[in-house]
Amino acid sequence: MQVVTEDRGPVRVLTLHDPERRNPLSEALSEALIKALKAAEAEKGVRALVLTGAPPAFSAGADLAFLRRVTEAPAEENLAHSEALMTLFWTLYTLKKPVVAAVNGAAVAGGAGLVLASDLAVMAEDAKIGFTEVRLGFVAALVAVLLVRHVGEKTARDLLLSARLVGAEEALKMGLVNAVVSKEAVLATALERAEALAKNAPASLALTKALLAELPGMGLFEAFRHAALANAWIRQTEDLKEGLAAFFEKRPPKF
Repeated sequence: MQVVTEDRGPVRVLTLHDPERRNPLSEALSEALIKALKAAEAEKGVRALVLTGAPPAFSAGADLAFLRRVTEAPAEENLAHSEALMTLFWTLYTLKKPVVAAVNGAAVAGGAGLVLASDLAVMAEDAKIGFTEVRLGFVAALVAVLLVRHVGEKTARDLLLSARLVGAEEALKMGLVNAVVSKEAVLATALERAEALAKNAPASLALTKALLAELPGMGLFEAFRHAALANAWIRQTEDLKEGLAAFFEKRPPKF
């Protein structure tokens, strides 16, 4: 089993489960995670997700079996592999429901990409995160797309060109993660964050995530126009009707 699923009320916990190999992004694990993400998105009762790894790592990134044959693989196979990884990051980043990464151990290369593709990240104080691709002659091309959005070009250059591993406190200062806690508290804290997100209006969460994905690539007027359309659209939703009714009736909303 590559991904273990557990529901904690409105929050679904997805655990990468290949602990002996430190949860690498193998073809099987990537496919299983995409399937699990899409299933969670389709289930109305799932309002938020937590993504974590079976100890001792969050995800060590590259699959060693793939590394042993990558230079011998034909171009078509390498392109298919890259596109599959792209699909994983895209699916996670654009998921309509919020995802909190519980970084309970090392998050390296593609594993670090999963952290960046999540909406929020809680990191264990003794964990490390890094983009080590250039050490082996690879390029962190896909994760770089997300990294520049998170930390800006100058910090991205530092992380990508040095390939150094970053500790939790430095990762927090850089904006790679949102909170640092003890290893024992990582999952509980991530669940707490996810449960708080799950109380908000699903339509509003989905549209906010879409805007965050789309606005950085737009010109100023285009972005304002797109935002105006989003503002107008959300006013037609049942979620807003319920939210306003609950506000004026001084009761919790029932989304």
